[in-house]
Amino acid sequence: MKNWKKIVKYILFPKLSIILLFIPLATGLLLFTFLGSSVPNVIKYSSYLISSYTLLIVCCLLPRIRLFDNKYILRYRKDIRYKVLVSLHTTFAINMLYAFMQLALGIYHKTIFYYAIAIYCILLAGIRLNLLAYSKHSSEKGDTISAWIRYRICGITLLGMNQALAIITFYITWQNRTFIHHEITTIAMAAYTFTAITFAIINLIRYRKSHSPVLSAAKILSLTASMVSLLTLTRTMLTVFGEENKGYFDQIMLGSLSLVVCVTVLIMAIYMIVRSTREINKIRDVTKEKCNIPLF
Repeated sequence: MKNWKKIVKYILFPKLSIILLFIPLATGLLLFTFLGSSVPNVIKYSSYLISSYTLLIVCCLLPRIRLFDNKYILRYRKDIRYKVLVSLHTTFAINMLYAFMQLALGIYHKTIFYYAIAIYCILLAGIRLNLLAYSKHSSEKGDTISAWIRYRICGITLLGMNQALAIITFYITWQNRTFIHHEITTIAMAAYTFTAITFAIINLIRYRKSHSPVLSAAKILSLTASMVSLLTLTRTMLTVFGEENKGYFDQIMLGSLSLVVCVTVLIMAIYMIVRSTREINKIRDVTKEKCNIPLF
């Protein structure tokens, strides 16, 4: 087990010299792939793989960079309430920008798929706005029943939105409709998606034992949003970089990924509901409150 941990740590956190080597290598391969003519598939796939790995190790390195002289960084590291507010503001802004981008694509291509993705992202942003409003007006005391109720609301909302997600994935999988984007646009989408997923997973693991239900909910919402963007990216990349006459390959790939995403979101939603209910009951038992705690 220790050997596996060492291997994973070495892969995700290599020496600085290796990182500095991979950055220009990945950049050069991508430029050669995009600007060159008749580039062999081996070089293409190698450039995608190396650039993805480079992005991963850079994202893993960023949280380890410490800026001790900055008072805002220090406050962010020590003040959990301030960290929640910054996280919610940032992810809310990114979520809305991505939603407007999908809305613009829907207007341009005149398809319900991008409209559906935009609505899904707006609903996620709405949940974050709800958490943000609570965080601004809540006290700096520890966890309260009210905070766990907000946490449960997020779980219940995700449970309902997962049904809409299933419909969206059914549409893009079985209808097999897609729209070709420029390669540079696709790479930009890939960079955003991989970065979002990497940070979402890192933060989810880092704060898995967090005593702030609002912060935990925000990290779960970030992971949900990144997985939804992964679906649209997969559909686009299969079209832009794929080959013709693939039969049902695209549908099998998208169907499998869609199933994994929907099941993962379902598990997270159920986990949020069960955990919040358990914590609320625990607080009621400790404080011996006799008031009725509403579901919402």
